[in-house]
Amino acid sequence: MARDEIYGITINDKRLNRKKILILVLTTIAIIGIIMVSKNSTQTLKMHKVYNQYEAQIESLAKQEEYKKEDKKEQKQEELPKLTNEAKEKIKNIYQSEKKQVFLTFDDGPSTVTPNILDTLKKENVKATFFVLGYNVRAMPDTVKRIYQEGHYIANHGNTHSYSAIYSSPQAVLDEFNECNKAVQEAIEVPEYHSHLFRFPGGLVGGKYANIKSEAKELLLQNDIIHIDWNALTGDAETANPTIEFELQRLEETINNKTSVVILMHDAQAKAVTAESLPQIITTLKERGYEFKNFYEIMK
Repeated sequence: MARDEIYGITINDKRLNRKKILILVLTTIAIIGIIMVSKNSTQTLKMHKVYNQYEAQIESLAKQEEYKKEDKKEQKQEELPKLTNEAKEKIKNIYQSEKKQVFLTFDDGPSTVTPNILDTLKKENVKATFFVLGYNVRAMPDTVKRIYQEGHYIANHGNTHSYSAIYSSPQAVLDEFNECNKAVQEAIEVPEYHSHLFRFPGGLVGGKYANIKSEAKELLLQNDIIHIDWNALTGDAETANPTIEFELQRLEETINNKTSVVILMHDAQAKAVTAESLPQIITTLKERGYEFKNFYEIMK
């Protein structure tokens, strides 16, 4: 009997079994492969879906940031001073008011005195107006930025405060305004800022430069710039060493019975007494029933 027939298995049977086993193995491998590919495809699809969602979220956030930037830009534009016809009329008639109102104004700064003034204004929750000088703005940009950020109005007092320079011609007055305004823009980092509000050094009226000032007033107005003087003062520029008592007395004398008051003060380096007097000045004005005003309320 042949060896292949010992167990009743023929050669053909063995070959058939091997073939079946091979087919079974290959089928199993194929099934496993299909399962793995299927799983990988499902995982890939899931990852792709997650990626698309993540990408959509990023795009949505980017759009939101753009909208926020646009909103902030629009808000800044709305907050910038504007010289409208209504504003011109209000400044023209600023001393005529049925209600008691007062504008605190400070000339010639900023200086090392200015932060003390700002501290008092912040404590008293009062907004003021600072008629700054260009060369002082360049020397103390951080103080100017603080003035702006704390909601005070930054107006313009020219660049040099040198009468011979600023009053050499009407155009020189405009040039000094522009130089100061440029310095303010750089200090507060708002390129669009324009105060539209000027105070002539020494005031508009009188003096040997009266004719130049009068012509400059018209030139400024043609360039959307209006001027404002004052109708009361503390006298801090009238004497070299004023006292608190002196300033309070001069304020009382010059306010008299006025309903609407624009007070001239200074925050130059030599005017430390003004900073010392300010708390009592504010208290006096409050006791007399004055409401504190800011030029932002007009130039809007």
